[in-house]
Amino acid sequence: MASACAGVTALTILGTAPSASAAAPKEACTGLYNARITFWAMTCSQPGEPVIGGFATWRNIPIAFDQVDTGSTTVQVANYMRVSPNTSSGPLAPNIEIGLYAEKTGKTTHTYGPRWSELTTSGGRTTAIKAGVNPTKPDKRNHTYMTVRQDSGNQWDVLYDFNKVGSTTKQLKVLGGNTNRIDVGLEVMGPKYIDIPSIANRMQFMTGNKVWQQVATPDVAKSVTLPVCSTAHKPPNCFTTKLIDNSKFTQWTVSKPRRQAAAAASRAAVPAALTHSRDAASAGLPATFNGVDQQALQACLENAPDNCLATVPGLSDCVATVRVCNAAALPSGGTSEDATAGADVSATDIRARAAVAFDVPGDALAVEPPASSSVLKAHLNAADSTSSDAAWTVTSTSSTPGLQRTDRRFDGFTARYSAHTGALLEACWGDLCDAS
Repeated sequence: MASACAGVTALTILGTAPSASAAAPKEACTGLYNARITFWAMTCSQPGEPVIGGFATWRNIPIAFDQVDTGSTTVQVANYMRVSPNTSSGPLAPNIEIGLYAEKTGKTTHTYGPRWSELTTSGGRTTAIKAGVNPTKPDKRNHTYMTVRQDSGNQWDVLYDFNKVGSTTKQLKVLGGNTNRIDVGLEVMGPKYIDIPSIANRMQFMTGNKVWQQVATPDVAKSVTLPVCSTAHKPPNCFTTKLIDNSKFTQWTVSKPRRQAAAAASRAAVPAALTHSRDAASAGLPATFNGVDQQALQACLENAPDNCLATVPGLSDCVATVRVCNAAALPSGGTSEDATAGADVSATDIRARAAVAFDVPGDALAVEPPASSSVLKAHLNAADSTSSDAAWTVTSTSSTPGLQRTDRRFDGFTARYSAHTGALLEACWGDLCDAS
Protein backbone atom coordinates (compact mmCIF):
# COMPACT_ATOMS: atom_id res chain seq x y z
CA MET A 1 0.00 0.00 0.00
CA ALA A 2 1.37 3.41 -0.96
CA SER A 3 2.14 5.79 1.88
CA ALA A 4 0.05 8.43 0.19
CA CYS A 5 -0.59 10.46 3.32
CA ALA A 6 3.10 10.89 4.10
CA GLY A 7 3.04 14.65 3.62
CA VAL A 8 0.93 15.15 6.75
CA THR A 9 3.37 15.70 9.59
CA ALA A 10 1.01 15.86 12.57
CA LEU A 11 -2.62 15.82 13.56
CA THR A 12 -3.77 18.59 15.88
CA ILE A 13 -5.86 17.24 18.71
CA LEU A 14 -9.57 17.69 19.34
CA GLY A 15 -10.65 20.92 20.96
CA THR A 16 -8.25 23.57 19.61
CA ALA A 17 -10.51 24.99 16.89
CA PRO A 18 -13.91 26.68 17.17
CA SER A 19 -17.00 24.82 15.97
CA ALA A 20 -18.38 25.77 12.58
CA SER A 21 -21.98 26.81 12.09
CA ALA A 22 -23.91 25.07 9.35
CA ALA A 23 -27.33 23.58 8.73
CA ALA A 24 -28.40 20.01 9.39
CA PRO A 25 -28.71 18.13 6.06
CA LYS A 26 -32.28 17.01 6.77
CA GLU A 27 -33.41 16.62 3.17
CA ALA A 28 -30.32 14.65 2.14
CA CYS A 29 -30.54 12.42 5.21
CA THR A 30 -34.20 11.49 4.79
CA GLY A 31 -33.77 11.08 1.04
CA LEU A 32 -30.75 8.79 1.24
CA TYR A 33 -31.84 6.66 4.19
CA ASN A 34 -35.41 5.79 3.30
CA ALA A 35 -36.40 2.56 1.54
CA ARG A 36 -39.04 -0.15 1.77
CA ILE A 37 -36.91 -3.19 2.60
CA THR A 38 -33.96 -1.48 4.31
CA PHE A 39 -34.35 0.34 7.62
CA TRP A 40 -32.00 2.93 9.11
CA ALA A 41 -31.29 4.70 12.37
CA MET A 42 -28.79 7.12 10.87
CA THR A 43 -27.28 10.50 11.68
CA CYS A 44 -26.07 12.85 8.93
CA SER A 45 -23.73 15.73 9.78
CA GLN A 46 -22.61 18.68 7.70
CA PRO A 47 -20.07 20.71 9.70
CA GLY A 48 -20.08 23.61 7.22
CA GLU A 49 -16.34 23.55 6.54
CA PRO A 50 -13.92 21.30 4.67
CA VAL A 51 -13.82 17.78 6.12
CA ILE A 52 -10.59 15.88 5.49
CA GLY A 53 -11.05 13.05 7.97
CA GLY A 54 -13.67 11.00 9.76
CA PHE A 55 -13.29 8.94 12.93
CA ALA A 56 -15.79 6.69 14.70
CA THR A 57 -15.68 4.02 17.37
CA TRP A 58 -18.03 1.46 18.92
CA ARG A 59 -17.89 -2.01 20.44
CA ASN A 60 -18.29 -5.38 18.69
CA ILE A 61 -21.62 -6.13 20.33
CA PRO A 62 -23.26 -9.61 19.99
CA ILE A 63 -25.89 -9.38 17.26
CA ALA A 64 -28.41 -12.24 17.52
CA PHE A 65 -30.36 -13.84 14.66
CA ASP A 66 -33.40 -16.07 15.06
CA GLN A 67 -32.47 -19.67 14.30
CA VAL A 68 -35.21 -20.18 11.70
CA ASP A 69 -35.30 -20.66 7.96
CA THR A 70 -35.87 -17.26 6.33
CA GLY A 71 -35.83 -18.51 2.73
CA SER A 72 -34.67 -15.88 0.24
CA THR A 73 -35.20 -12.98 2.68
CA THR A 74 -32.05 -10.93 3.22
CA VAL A 75 -31.35 -10.64 6.95
CA GLN A 76 -28.38 -8.44 7.78
CA VAL A 77 -27.07 -5.63 9.97
CA ALA A 78 -24.55 -2.90 9.21
CA ASN A 79 -23.27 -0.24 11.60
CA TYR A 80 -20.98 2.14 9.74
CA MET A 81 -19.47 5.56 9.20
CA ARG A 82 -19.81 7.09 5.73
CA VAL A 83 -17.77 10.13 4.64
CA SER A 84 -18.82 12.02 1.50
CA PRO A 85 -15.95 14.40 0.61
CA ASN A 86 -17.90 16.51 -1.92
CA THR A 87 -21.69 16.67 -2.29
CA SER A 88 -21.79 19.83 -4.44
CA SER A 89 -23.44 17.98 -7.34
CA GLY A 90 -26.04 16.28 -5.12
CA PRO A 91 -26.39 14.35 -1.86
CA LEU A 92 -25.67 10.98 -3.48
CA ALA A 93 -21.98 11.58 -4.18
CA PRO A 94 -18.87 9.36 -4.11
CA ASN A 95 -18.12 8.30 -0.55
CA ILE A 96 -16.15 6.01 1.74
CA GLU A 97 -17.96 3.60 4.06
CA ILE A 98 -16.31 1.63 6.87
CA GLY A 99 -18.02 -0.38 9.59
CA LEU A 100 -19.22 -3.65 11.08
CA TYR A 101 -21.42 -6.06 9.10
CA ALA A 102 -23.35 -9.19 10.10
CA GLU A 103 -25.52 -11.37 7.86
CA LYS A 104 -27.69 -14.41 8.49
CA THR A 105 -26.47 -17.06 6.02
CA GLY A 106 -28.51 -20.09 7.05
CA LYS A 107 -30.89 -21.39 9.68
CA THR A 108 -28.19 -21.45 12.36
CA THR A 109 -25.22 -19.66 10.74
CA HIS A 110 -24.17 -16.08 10.19
CA THR A 111 -21.12 -14.00 9.29
CA TYR A 112 -19.74 -11.09 11.31
CA GLY A 113 -16.90 -8.65 10.78
CA PRO A 114 -15.60 -5.29 9.54
CA ARG A 115 -15.18 -4.12 5.98
CA TRP A 116 -14.72 -0.90 4.03
CA SER A 117 -16.21 0.22 0.73
CA GLU A 118 -15.74 2.90 -1.89
CA LEU A 119 -19.05 3.89 -3.50
CA THR A 120 -19.19 6.17 -6.56
CA THR A 121 -21.56 7.22 -9.35
CA SER A 122 -19.86 4.75 -11.71
CA GLY A 123 -19.49 1.70 -9.47
CA GLY A 124 -18.11 0.46 -6.19
CA ARG A 125 -15.89 -2.00 -4.38
CA THR A 126 -15.81 -3.51 -0.91
CA THR A 127 -13.15 -5.39 1.05
CA ALA A 128 -13.32 -7.38 4.28
CA ILE A 129 -10.85 -6.17 6.91
CA LYS A 130 -8.48 -8.79 8.34
CA ALA A 131 -6.54 -6.53 10.70
CA GLY A 132 -7.43 -5.83 14.33
CA VAL A 133 -7.76 -7.95 17.45
CA ASN A 134 -10.61 -10.44 16.94
CA PRO A 135 -12.35 -8.32 14.26
CA THR A 136 -14.87 -11.08 13.53
CA LYS A 137 -15.76 -11.87 17.15
CA PRO A 138 -18.71 -10.32 19.03
CA ASP A 139 -16.52 -9.93 22.11
CA LYS A 140 -17.66 -6.40 23.04
CA ARG A 141 -14.20 -5.05 22.24
CA ASN A 142 -13.85 -1.44 21.11
CA HIS A 143 -12.68 -0.90 17.52
CA THR A 144 -11.93 2.29 15.63
CA TYR A 145 -12.91 3.27 12.08
CA MET A 146 -11.13 6.10 10.30
CA THR A 147 -10.64 7.64 6.87
CA VAL A 148 -8.22 10.52 6.20
CA ARG A 149 -7.64 12.42 2.96
CA GLN A 150 -4.18 12.00 1.49
CA ASP A 151 -2.04 15.13 1.70
CA SER A 152 -1.60 15.33 -2.07
CA GLY A 153 -4.43 14.64 -4.49
CA ASN A 154 -8.05 13.83 -3.73
CA GLN A 155 -7.90 10.25 -2.48
CA TRP A 156 -8.39 8.94 1.05
CA ASP A 157 -6.71 6.31 3.21
CA VAL A 158 -8.79 3.96 5.37
CA LEU A 159 -7.60 2.87 8.83
CA TYR A 160 -9.03 0.24 11.19
CA ASP A 161 -7.81 0.18 14.79
CA PHE A 162 -5.25 2.84 13.75
CA ASN A 163 -3.69 0.69 11.00
CA LYS A 164 -4.09 1.44 7.30
CA VAL A 165 -6.18 -1.16 5.43
CA GLY A 166 -6.72 0.48 2.03
CA SER A 167 -7.04 3.58 -0.14
CA THR A 168 -9.69 5.03 -2.43
CA THR A 169 -9.31 5.64 -6.16
CA LYS A 170 -12.34 7.67 -7.31
CA GLN A 171 -13.15 10.34 -4.70
CA LEU A 172 -13.79 14.00 -5.52
CA LYS A 173 -11.90 17.13 -4.48
CA VAL A 174 -12.82 18.50 -1.03
CA LEU A 175 -14.53 21.91 -1.26
CA GLY A 176 -15.41 24.50 1.36
CA GLY A 177 -18.87 25.33 2.64
CA ASN A 178 -21.71 22.90 3.18
CA THR A 179 -20.42 20.31 0.68
CA ASN A 180 -18.97 17.63 2.98
CA ARG A 181 -21.05 15.13 4.97
CA ILE A 182 -20.29 12.46 7.55
CA ASP A 183 -22.95 9.87 8.43
CA VAL A 184 -22.94 7.36 11.29
CA GLY A 185 -25.54 4.80 12.29
CA LEU A 186 -27.33 1.50 11.85
CA GLU A 187 -28.78 -0.22 8.77
CA VAL A 188 -31.02 -3.30 9.07
CA MET A 189 -32.71 -5.70 6.67
CA GLY A 190 -35.11 -8.35 7.99
CA PRO A 191 -35.62 -6.67 11.39
CA LYS A 192 -38.11 -9.21 12.71
CA TYR A 193 -35.35 -11.86 12.82
CA ILE A 194 -32.69 -9.74 14.57
CA ASP A 195 -31.83 -8.58 18.08
CA ILE A 196 -29.33 -5.70 18.27
CA PRO A 197 -28.29 -4.47 21.73
CA SER A 198 -27.36 -0.81 22.16
CA ILE A 199 -24.50 0.37 19.95
CA ALA A 200 -22.82 3.55 21.23
CA ASN A 201 -21.42 5.36 18.18
CA ARG A 202 -18.92 8.11 18.95
CA MET A 203 -17.76 10.29 16.04
CA GLN A 204 -15.38 13.15 15.19
CA PHE A 205 -14.27 14.86 11.99
CA MET A 206 -10.98 16.43 10.91
CA THR A 207 -11.12 20.04 9.80
CA GLY A 208 -9.14 21.50 6.91
CA ASN A 209 -6.38 22.59 9.30
CA LYS A 210 -6.02 19.03 10.64
CA VAL A 211 -7.94 19.48 13.88
CA TRP A 212 -10.10 16.64 15.20
CA GLN A 213 -13.34 17.95 16.67
CA GLN A 214 -16.97 17.02 17.32
CA VAL A 215 -19.85 18.16 15.13
CA ALA A 216 -22.17 20.82 16.55
CA THR A 217 -25.53 19.20 17.32
CA PRO A 218 -27.52 21.77 15.24
CA ASP A 219 -25.54 20.51 12.21
CA VAL A 220 -26.82 16.93 12.67
CA ALA A 221 -29.92 15.47 10.99
CA LYS A 222 -31.48 12.08 11.73
CA SER A 223 -33.31 9.48 9.66
CA VAL A 224 -35.00 6.78 11.76
CA THR A 225 -37.24 4.67 9.54
CA LEU A 226 -38.77 2.30 12.08
CA PRO A 227 -41.07 3.61 14.85
CA VAL A 228 -39.65 4.42 18.25
CA CYS A 229 -40.10 1.44 20.57
CA SER A 230 -43.03 2.09 22.92
CA THR A 231 -46.21 0.47 24.19
CA ALA A 232 -47.77 1.33 20.84
CA HIS A 233 -44.78 0.11 18.77
CA LYS A 234 -43.29 -3.03 20.25
CA PRO A 235 -40.30 -5.12 19.13
CA PRO A 236 -39.18 -6.42 16.74
CA ASN A 237 -40.18 -3.66 14.30
CA CYS A 238 -38.90 -0.61 16.19
CA PHE A 239 -35.69 1.28 17.07
CA THR A 240 -34.51 2.96 20.24
CA THR A 241 -32.23 5.94 19.61
CA LYS A 242 -30.59 8.78 21.53
CA LEU A 243 -28.24 11.57 20.44
CA ILE A 244 -26.19 13.31 23.12
CA ASP A 245 -25.51 16.06 23.94
CA ASN A 246 -27.36 19.32 23.21
CA SER A 247 -24.31 21.22 21.97
CA LYS A 248 -22.13 18.70 20.15
CA PHE A 249 -22.30 15.17 18.72
CA THR A 250 -20.92 13.10 21.57
CA GLN A 251 -22.71 9.79 21.06
CA TRP A 252 -25.44 8.26 18.89
CA THR A 253 -26.87 5.24 20.72
CA VAL A 254 -29.14 2.91 18.81
CA SER A 255 -30.66 -0.55 19.25
CA LYS A 256 -33.24 -2.77 17.59
CA PRO A 257 -34.69 -5.11 20.22
CA ARG A 258 -36.22 -8.52 19.59
CA ARG A 259 -38.67 -10.57 21.64
CA GLN A 260 -36.77 -11.57 24.78
CA ALA A 261 -37.14 -15.35 24.37
CA ALA A 262 -35.73 -15.41 20.84
CA ALA A 263 -32.84 -13.09 21.69
CA ALA A 264 -31.84 -15.07 24.78
CA ALA A 265 -31.85 -18.38 22.91
CA SER A 266 -29.65 -17.07 20.12
CA ARG A 267 -27.18 -15.26 22.36
CA ALA A 268 -26.44 -18.45 24.29
CA ALA A 269 -24.25 -19.48 21.33
CA VAL A 270 -21.77 -16.63 21.95
CA PRO A 271 -18.80 -18.06 23.88
CA ALA A 272 -18.07 -16.28 27.15
CA ALA A 273 -14.35 -16.62 26.41
CA LEU A 274 -14.63 -14.00 23.69
CA THR A 275 -14.85 -11.21 26.27
CA HIS A 276 -11.15 -11.41 27.10
CA SER A 277 -9.22 -8.56 28.71
CA ARG A 278 -6.91 -5.86 27.48
CA ASP A 279 -3.99 -7.72 29.10
CA ALA A 280 -4.42 -10.60 26.64
CA ALA A 281 -4.16 -8.22 23.69
CA SER A 282 -1.10 -6.53 25.19
CA ALA A 283 0.82 -9.71 25.97
CA GLY A 284 4.08 -9.96 24.06
CA LEU A 285 3.85 -6.50 22.48
CA PRO A 286 6.87 -4.19 22.28
CA ALA A 287 6.74 -1.22 24.64
CA THR A 288 6.91 1.15 21.66
CA PHE A 289 5.97 0.39 18.05
CA ASN A 290 6.47 3.00 15.31
CA GLY A 291 6.71 5.62 18.01
CA VAL A 292 3.45 4.61 19.73
CA ASP A 293 3.22 3.55 23.37
CA GLN A 294 1.53 0.16 22.89
CA GLN A 295 0.42 -0.42 26.48
CA ALA A 296 -1.20 3.02 26.54
CA LEU A 297 -2.86 2.34 23.18
CA GLN A 298 -4.40 -0.97 24.29
CA ALA A 299 -5.67 0.62 27.51
CA CYS A 300 -7.16 3.50 25.56
CA LEU A 301 -8.87 1.21 23.03
CA GLU A 302 -10.47 -0.68 25.88
CA ASN A 303 -11.69 2.32 27.83
CA ALA A 304 -11.92 5.52 25.76
CA PRO A 305 -10.94 5.02 22.10
CA ASP A 306 -12.40 8.35 20.97
CA ASN A 307 -9.68 10.06 23.05
CA CYS A 308 -6.71 7.95 21.89
CA LEU A 309 -5.35 10.52 19.44
CA ALA A 310 -5.07 13.01 22.30
CA THR A 311 -3.88 10.72 25.08
CA VAL A 312 -1.65 7.97 23.60
CA PRO A 313 1.98 9.07 23.19
CA GLY A 314 3.07 8.95 19.53
CA LEU A 315 -0.29 7.92 18.07
CA SER A 316 -1.21 11.23 16.43
CA ASP A 317 2.09 11.46 14.57
CA CYS A 318 1.95 7.79 13.55
CA VAL A 319 -1.55 8.04 12.10
CA ALA A 320 -0.62 11.25 10.26
CA THR A 321 2.26 9.57 8.44
CA VAL A 322 0.21 6.41 7.70
CA ARG A 323 2.53 4.04 9.42
CA VAL A 324 1.26 0.92 11.13
CA CYS A 325 0.46 2.14 14.65
CA ASN A 326 -1.15 -0.79 16.50
CA ALA A 327 1.14 -3.81 16.91
CA ALA A 328 -1.69 -5.93 18.32
CA ALA A 329 -3.86 -5.33 15.25
CA LEU A 330 -1.61 -6.41 12.41
CA PRO A 331 -3.34 -8.28 9.55
CA SER A 332 -3.60 -12.00 10.18
CA GLY A 333 -2.69 -14.74 7.75
CA GLY A 334 -5.96 -16.58 8.24
CA THR A 335 -9.40 -16.11 6.80
CA SER A 336 -11.44 -13.00 7.49
CA GLU A 337 -14.38 -14.77 9.09
CA ASP A 338 -15.15 -16.98 12.05
CA ALA A 339 -13.73 -20.39 11.15
CA THR A 340 -16.25 -22.11 13.43
CA ALA A 341 -19.31 -20.42 11.96
CA GLY A 342 -20.45 -23.32 9.83
CA ALA A 343 -19.77 -26.03 7.28
CA ASP A 344 -18.40 -25.47 3.78
CA VAL A 345 -20.85 -23.84 1.43
CA SER A 346 -21.86 -25.15 -1.98
CA ALA A 347 -21.94 -23.56 -5.41
CA THR A 348 -25.74 -23.48 -5.15
CA ASP A 349 -25.52 -21.56 -1.86
CA ILE A 350 -23.07 -19.04 -3.30
CA ARG A 351 -25.07 -18.56 -6.49
CA ALA A 352 -28.24 -17.88 -4.52
CA ARG A 353 -26.50 -15.48 -2.13
CA ALA A 354 -24.81 -13.50 -4.92
CA ALA A 355 -28.02 -13.34 -6.97
CA VAL A 356 -29.88 -11.76 -4.05
CA ALA A 357 -27.05 -9.46 -2.96
CA PHE A 358 -26.41 -8.06 -6.44
CA ASP A 359 -29.99 -8.31 -7.78
CA VAL A 360 -28.96 -10.45 -10.76
CA PRO A 361 -30.77 -13.62 -11.97
CA GLY A 362 -29.04 -16.79 -10.84
CA ASP A 363 -28.70 -18.04 -14.39
CA ALA A 364 -26.78 -14.87 -15.31
CA LEU A 365 -23.94 -15.67 -12.91
CA ALA A 366 -20.69 -17.55 -13.50
CA VAL A 367 -19.48 -19.36 -10.38
CA GLU A 368 -15.89 -20.57 -10.15
CA PRO A 369 -14.73 -22.98 -7.43
CA PRO A 370 -12.16 -21.97 -4.78
CA ALA A 371 -9.23 -23.29 -6.80
CA SER A 372 -9.56 -20.38 -9.21
CA SER A 373 -9.54 -16.75 -8.15
CA SER A 374 -7.71 -15.29 -11.15
CA VAL A 375 -10.67 -13.22 -12.30
CA LEU A 376 -10.88 -11.11 -9.16
CA LYS A 377 -7.12 -10.76 -8.86
CA ALA A 378 -7.16 -9.11 -12.28
CA HIS A 379 -9.88 -6.67 -11.24
CA LEU A 380 -9.14 -5.64 -7.65
CA ASN A 381 -6.22 -3.75 -6.19
CA ALA A 382 -3.87 -6.44 -4.92
CA ALA A 383 -2.81 -4.25 -2.00
CA ASP A 384 -6.36 -4.30 -0.62
CA SER A 385 -7.10 -7.91 -1.58
CA THR A 386 -7.86 -10.88 0.63
CA SER A 387 -6.78 -13.27 -2.12
CA SER A 388 -5.07 -15.66 0.32
CA ASP A 389 -8.50 -16.90 1.47
CA ALA A 390 -9.96 -19.97 -0.24
CA ALA A 391 -12.96 -18.54 -2.03
CA TRP A 392 -15.70 -18.95 -4.57
CA THR A 393 -15.52 -16.33 -7.34
CA VAL A 394 -18.77 -15.08 -8.85
CA THR A 395 -18.95 -12.89 -11.96
CA SER A 396 -21.69 -11.43 -14.13
CA THR A 397 -21.99 -8.90 -16.95
CA SER A 398 -25.64 -8.18 -16.13
CA SER A 399 -26.93 -4.86 -14.81
CA THR A 400 -26.61 -4.61 -11.01
CA PRO A 401 -26.98 -2.01 -8.26
CA GLY A 402 -23.91 -3.55 -6.63
CA LEU A 403 -24.12 -3.30 -2.87
CA GLN A 404 -25.39 0.30 -3.00
CA ARG A 405 -28.86 1.04 -1.62
CA THR A 406 -29.86 3.26 -4.56
CA ASP A 407 -31.73 3.07 -7.85
CA ARG A 408 -28.49 3.30 -9.83
CA ARG A 409 -27.39 0.27 -11.79
CA PHE A 410 -23.99 -0.65 -13.18
CA ASP A 411 -22.53 -3.03 -15.76
CA GLY A 412 -21.45 -6.27 -14.12
CA PHE A 413 -19.75 -7.34 -10.91
CA THR A 414 -17.12 -9.70 -9.51
CA ALA A 415 -17.23 -11.04 -5.96
CA ARG A 416 -15.36 -13.53 -3.77
CA TYR A 417 -17.03 -15.51 -0.98
CA SER A 418 -15.38 -17.62 1.71
CA ALA A 419 -15.33 -21.28 0.77
CA HIS A 420 -16.05 -22.19 4.40
CA THR A 421 -18.74 -19.80 5.62
CA GLY A 422 -19.90 -17.95 2.54
CA ALA A 423 -18.81 -14.60 4.00
CA LEU A 424 -18.23 -11.89 1.41
CA LEU A 425 -14.47 -11.29 1.19
CA GLU A 426 -14.41 -8.63 -1.52
CA ALA A 427 -16.37 -7.40 -4.51
CA CYS A 428 -16.38 -4.77 -7.23
CA TRP A 429 -19.09 -3.55 -9.61
CA GLY A 430 -19.27 -1.16 -12.53
CA ASP A 431 -16.18 0.86 -13.42
CA LEU A 432 -14.49 0.23 -10.09
CA CYS A 433 -13.70 -3.31 -11.21
CA ASP A 434 -11.07 -1.58 -13.34
CA ALA A 435 -9.64 0.51 -10.48
CA SER A 436 -5.99 0.05 -9.72
